[in-house]
Amino acid sequence: MALYPPTQYIDLFKFMCNQFFCRHHGLELDVCSNMEKVVIAVVSCVLANLAVLPEVATAETELRVGYLRLNEPKLVISVLDAPPKDDGFAGAVVGVNDNNTTGKFTNQTFRLDDIALDAETDPTGIVDKLAASGTFFVVADLPADLMLKVADAAAKKGMLVFNAGATDDDLREENCRANVFHTAPTRSMLADGLAQYLAWKQWRNWFLITGSHPDDKLWADALKRAAQRFGATIVEEKEFADRGSSRQTDSGNALIQREVPVFTQDVADHDVVVAADESEIFATYLPYRTWTPRPVAGSAGLVPSSWHPSHEQWGAKQIQNRFVKATGRRMNSKDMQAWIAVRIIGEAATRTKSADPGKIAKFVKDPNFSVAAFKGQKVTFRQWNWQLRQPILLSDARNVVSVSPQEGFLHQHSELDTLGVDQPETACKLTDGEAQ
Repeated sequence: MALYPPTQYIDLFKFMCNQFFCRHHGLELDVCSNMEKVVIAVVSCVLANLAVLPEVATAETELRVGYLRLNEPKLVISVLDAPPKDDGFAGAVVGVNDNNTTGKFTNQTFRLDDIALDAETDPTGIVDKLAASGTFFVVADLPADLMLKVADAAAKKGMLVFNAGATDDDLREENCRANVFHTAPTRSMLADGLAQYLAWKQWRNWFLITGSHPDDKLWADALKRAAQRFGATIVEEKEFADRGSSRQTDSGNALIQREVPVFTQDVADHDVVVAADESEIFATYLPYRTWTPRPVAGSAGLVPSSWHPSHEQWGAKQIQNRFVKATGRRMNSKDMQAWIAVRIIGEAATRTKSADPGKIAKFVKDPNFSVAAFKGQKVTFRQWNWQLRQPILLSDARNVVSVSPQEGFLHQHSELDTLGVDQPETACKLTDGEAQ
C-alpha cells in the first residue's frame, strides 16, 4: 500500500482551493494559503491515524496534444497590435501546466507539441505523423480551409480537434464536423454581442464601413445579420478599398488625417460607425478622424472578443497571474481559446480516468459537461454543432467596457444562445455523432 508525502496532499488542497473556490470568488491564492497551517495539521493527523490508504497505480498515462498554427506573420496598422510570436500557443502551454498539476494525483501527464504550417502545406501528412506518434488530440489555430483538411484527416485516425482560432460560421454550419469542438467564438457571436450593447445604448443607426478582402466581407455579413436581429438600421454602407499602400510610412498620419474625414463625409445621419476590417487596413485610423464625431465599433474602438488582457473579474485575476508568471505578458483571446481547449481535454481525461479519445469525446459531448472560463458562468457546448457557448467581452484598447449577452435579451434555454446561430437556424446536421 502506498502513501503520498504530506506536502503533496497540501499541494493538492491548494490547487483545489484555487480551482474550485478562489477562482469563483475572485480571490488571490494567498487567501487560500493562509489556511495551510490548518491543512498541515489535518493531513498530519489523518496520516498518523490511518493504518493504510488505498494503493494508487504507479503507471502513468501520457496524453499528447498537438498544437497546429500558421507560420505566417500578421500585418497590422499599429506595431502595438502585432500579436506575440507565441500567440495562442502560450495559452496551450499554461493549460498543459494546469493539467499536469492535477495529473500528478491521477497518474496522467500531458505533453504539448508545437507545429507551424505554411499556408501552402497540406496538413494531412502532419496529422498522420501525429497519430503515428500517439497524439490523438489537436488544438488548431488555422484558417478555415486548413481546419477542414485537418478535421477530415483526424477523423480517419480517431482524433479529436479543437478549433481555437477560426471564427468562420461555416465551420459550425454547412461544413461542421463531428470530431471538431470550437472554443473560438464565431463571427456571428461576436457581432451579436456587439449589436446587443449598441441596442442597449440606443445606437441603432449604423454607418457600416467594410474592407475589400474576403474575410472583411464575412465579418460585414455577420454584422448585417446582427443589425437585423437586434433592431439596428444600416443607414449607409461604404467599402474602403485596399490599395496596397504601406500601413506605416513617414507621411502616413498626414495622409490619413486628410483621407478619413473626406471618406466619411456626406453620409446619412448615424449614431455609430461600425467597421468590418479583419485585414487591418483602415479601422484603426477611424477613431477621432471621422467627419462627424461618432463612436467607432467593430474592428476598432469598441471591439468584441472572447478575452481581453485587462479582464480580471470572476476570478480571472488567477489565470492572468499564472499566465504572466509563465509567459511574461497578459493573456489575449487566442491564448484563452487555446487554454480552455487544453483544459477541456484535461478535465475530461481526469473525470474519465482515460486517455481514450472516444471516451473523452463522449464525456465532453454530454449535455451536462461544463467548464469554468472566468467569465461569470460556466460554459458548455452546443449540442447541434459543438460550438462553445461563451460570453463576449466588449473592450477598447485598455479596458473591458461591457460583457454580452446584455440584460434583457432572453432565451428559453440559455441567454448565451442569443449570441450566434441558434439551434432552429443551424445548417449543421449531426446524426449519431457524424456530420451530414
